[in-house]
Order: sequence, then C-alpha cells, then structure tokens
Amino acid sequence: MRRIALVALAVGLFVPLLASAPANAQATRTWVSGVGDDANPCSRTAPCKTFAGAISKTAAAGEINCLDPGGFGAVTVTKSMTISCEAGTAGVLVSGTNGIIFNGGVNDYLFLKGLDIEGLGTGINGITFLNGGFLHVEDCVIRRFTGSGISITAGGTTGFEITRTTLFSNGNGSTGAGIRIAPAAGGISKGTVDRVVADRNTFGMAADASGGSVNLAIDNSTATNSTLAGVIGVGGSGTANVMVMRTTASNNGTGIQNAGGTANIRIGEAMIQGNTTGVSGTVSSYTTSQIDGNTSNGVTTPTALH
Repeated sequence: MRRIALVALAVGLFVPLLASAPANAQATRTWVSGVGDDANPCSRTAPCKTFAGAISKTAAAGEINCLDPGGFGAVTVTKSMTISCEAGTAGVLVSGTNGIIFNGGVNDYLFLKGLDIEGLGTGINGITFLNGGFLHVEDCVIRRFTGSGISITAGGTTGFEITRTTLFSNGNGSTGAGIRIAPAAGGISKGTVDRVVADRNTFGMAADASGGSVNLAIDNSTATNSTLAGVIGVGGSGTANVMVMRTTASNNGTGIQNAGGTANIRIGEAMIQGNTTGVSGTVSSYTTSQIDGNTSNGVTTPTALH
C-alpha cells in the first residue's frame, strides 16, 4: 500500500509540470488583435493585444502577425524578430517616447512590415536602431516625431534596408530627419533606401559620419518639402559615401547637400528642381541628372560613367 501511495504522489506532482510546460513555451509565430488580451497565449484563436505582450511569448527568430486592424503599442525588441502586418492598419501610437526600439545582439535582425507609426508631434523616434545586426523596414508610414522617423545609431558593423515606406513631418527645428543614419564611434552602417518618400521632414535623408562611417545607396525615391535639405551627407570621424540614383529632390531648402569633411555624394538620373538651392557643396554628377528651376541651381562636379 505504501508503494502505491508513493507512486500516486509522484504522478500527482509530475502531471502538473507536464500541463504547465506548453503554456510557458515560446511560439515561433504569435498573433495580435485589436480585441486581443495580453493574458492570452498569443495564438491565432487567443491573440494578444499588444506587440509588447506578444514578444515575450515569441521565440527568437519568430514572427508576430496581426489578425485585424488595431493599435498595438510601442515595443522594445532584443532578439531576432519579424513583425509583419498586412490585415489592415497596424498602429503604433506614442507620445514623448520611441515607437519601436531595436536593441539586439550583433547577429540579430529586425524585420518590420505594414506598420503605421505615429508620434503625435511629441514622440522621439519612430524606429530607433540602437544595437543589432540588420534592420529591414517595408510598407510602413512613420510620421510626426521630434527626432527622426528612422534613427540608426548602432555601433559595430550593421546593415539596413528601407523600402516602400513614407516618412512624414519628422524632426524639430534644425535637427532630425525622415531617415538618419549616424553610427556610433567606430561603427559602420551600410544599406539601401528604395521607393521611399520623405516629405516635410527637417532633413529628408541624412548620412552622418560624425562618429562612424555610412555607405548609403538611395534609389527611385523622393525627398520633398524638407526644411533644410532633401539629402545630406556629413563627414567627420568616419566617411559618408552616398549614391543617389533615379531620385527626386524638390521644394526643399537644399535639394542635395554635401556638408563637407569626409562626405562623398554622387548623383545620377536625379531630378532636382524647385529648391531654394539645387546642390550645395561638392556633389559629383554622372551628367544624367536634371538640375533646373531652383532659385540657385548650384554646381556639380562631372564624373564619368564606368
């Protein structure tokens, strides 16, 4: 009898552990919904309410999807993650803080798709890349932040890709941008901007090598109505190499600006018109660009096609 009692006791202690294990496990795919609850397991049938609630239940290199439109809140990402929403508006609405913070390991990535990120005129940055390996932003709208729509300040060697995204009304006075790449001292950020619209920002797209180095390729994009410059390269401790192809810079303070130092800017098949100053500083042109209709067109340095 005693042996039977001990076996029954052991089974009684072990079964609850088995029952609790699946509840504590992280899923590779989780779901959020406008009518979800963060107390849920974030499954498709029992979704969470916020990205912050879902991320703790999502395994590294996993994916968070949206079941329906909703406001899913700010989130800090510290591991490889995909947040992809194509089922209506996936809103991130913040005031006085950052929308999405990426603070991962050197080999981690963050893939963002289909987000509407609103700063209400007081938010700091829409997306801020502090640490990690690679950032991809696709089909997003980011607007009304006092800092930048997308701010990349990570150290080390990092990559980024921004495509089919709109940056609207970001920056404050003389600072901030639609996209600002300014790696920390000794760092290097390499990436592309493709089919992007930067409208009514302080700077449209800024490559700032004050601390580290930037290699930026801009293609098939628009920088317009910028308070200061549509595209700017700033030299410093690092080198800013900027290539601008098939891109429009219109109705800005300056269309394309090289702020000097170790910045190199090259343009090809670009349309630069309607700006107070078309080009400023040393800007090399492949002679395939149209620079006209500015208050002052500025002067480019011809460079041969290779």
